[in-house]
Amino acid sequence: MILFRPTGPRELALIEESGFRTFPPRLPDQPIFYPVLNFPYAEQIARDWNSTREDTGYRGVVVQFAVDDAFAARYEPQTVGAAMHRELWVPAEELDEFNGKILGTIDVVATYERGTRTDR
Repeated sequence: MILFRPTGPRELALIEESGFRTFPPRLPDQPIFYPVLNFPYAEQIARDWNSTREDTGYRGVVVQFAVDDAFAARYEPQTVGAAMHRELWVPAEELDEFNGKILGTIDVVATYERGTRTDR
């Protein structure tokens, strides 16, 4: 299954430290890890939310990665707004196992600064 994750520079730095192989543990106020099921939704968050905030340095990033299909099937997709707003809810305590099912690397596919895509 191909998944996407909107993120900011701090989480991206931790992903890079892992060799682009794993996502970092959740913070205490983050009980779930939520990869999203489509690029437009991830782009919307990275562009319209992450890249407009001072605490992210006005930068948002979308990463793409693949997870073993059989493993991903254990998480029922959740719709959290419009029909395109679909994501998986991975409990924080299962993130290590989830990371172990990532196939290949986590790839940066888009970056945004102050709402504008900068990787074209």
